[in-house]
Amino acid sequence: MKDLSNYSLLAHNTFGIDAKCRRFVEYASVAEAIDVAAMLRQQPDTPFLIIGGGSNLLLTADFQGTVVHSGIRGIERVEADGLDDGDVLVRCGSGEVWDDVVAHCVACGWYGGENLSLIPGEVGASAVQNIGAYGAEAKDIIYKVEAVEIATGNVCEISCDECGYAYRQSRFKHEWHNRYLITHVTYRLNTVFTAHLDYGNIRQQLLNSGISEPTAQELRQAIIDIRNAKLPDPKVEGNAGSFFMNPIVSREKFNELIAQYPQMPHYFVDEQHEKIPAGWMIDQCGWKGRTLGKAGVHDKQALVLVNRGGARGEDIVRLCETIRQDVFNRFGIEIHPEVNIV
Repeated sequence: MKDLSNYSLLAHNTFGIDAKCRRFVEYASVAEAIDVAAMLRQQPDTPFLIIGGGSNLLLTADFQGTVVHSGIRGIERVEADGLDDGDVLVRCGSGEVWDDVVAHCVACGWYGGENLSLIPGEVGASAVQNIGAYGAEAKDIIYKVEAVEIATGNVCEISCDECGYAYRQSRFKHEWHNRYLITHVTYRLNTVFTAHLDYGNIRQQLLNSGISEPTAQELRQAIIDIRNAKLPDPKVEGNAGSFFMNPIVSREKFNELIAQYPQMPHYFVDEQHEKIPAGWMIDQCGWKGRTLGKAGVHDKQALVLVNRGGARGEDIVRLCETIRQDVFNRFGIEIHPEVNIV
C-alpha cells in the first residue's frame, strides 16, 4: 500500500493542476482497502477525497486531507448462474484504465463496450459517474460493483439496479458519497456483436472509411477517431473531456426552443423530455475557441474547457461560470458541470 505525505496530484488530474494533498493513500487489494477504511475511521475529523484517474476532476486548491486511490488491477472472465445465452461476465479491478478494458474485451470477443471507447478514467469511476458517450452508458453493461464500506469495513456486492443510475448520475455521487471504496466492477457483455450506430456522426465516420457493416474493432476505431478529432490530448492541453452535462429539458421548453432554432440538434429521451447538446448552446454563444485568462474553450468542441498553460483551478471555474451565465441568458437553460470541482 502506498502512503505518502505532502503529495503532488499533478499526475492524478488531466487538467494539469499542480495541487498537493496532505496525505495520499493507494490500496492494491481488497485487504488493503479494508485497512484504508479502518484508517479513515480512526481519523473522523480529517477530510478525504476518493479519486480515479483524475479525468473528471478539477482541483481549485491544495487538499488539506487524505486522497484515496485504487491500485487494484486485473481483468478476468467469471462465471455465474442465470445468464442469457452468449452473456459473459468480466470482473475488473477498480484501478484498471477503462479504455484498456474495452480494448481487451473487444480482442477477446466480448462485446457491448465499443461505443464507450477512449473515455478517459478508470474502472471504479465508470461505476460512480455512469460514464457515457455515443448512445451508450456504463449502466447498460454493469452487472455488479464490489466495494468496502468505510464505516464498517464490510465487503459488499451491489447490483446494477441498486446503484440508482441515471444520466451521469448514481447513488455513489449522492447519498453514497464517500461511503464506499470500490474494489471491482463486473460487466455483463455478450459474445454476439450488435453495432449501435445511430448516435452523432458514427455512421458517417464509418462510411468515410468505406464501411457500412462494421466489426466491433472497426466500430471501436471509428469512435476513437471521432474522439481524437474532437478532443485535445490532455498531455498537450490540460482538460477533463466534456466539462458540462447535456441538459434534459421538458417537452414544453424544447418546443419553445425548436421554434426559435429549427436547426438545433436534439435527442429524444421520452414523451416528456428531450436532451439538448450543451456544446451546441455554448457554440451559439460564441465561446468555441475563445480564451478567458489562461483558460479557454477548445476550438473543435465547445463542451471542452482547456488549460491554455499555467491556469489555476479558479481560472477554469471563472470560465465555467461565465459560460453558464451566457447560456442561461440566451436559452433560459441551466447547464451543470460534469466535472467534480474540489
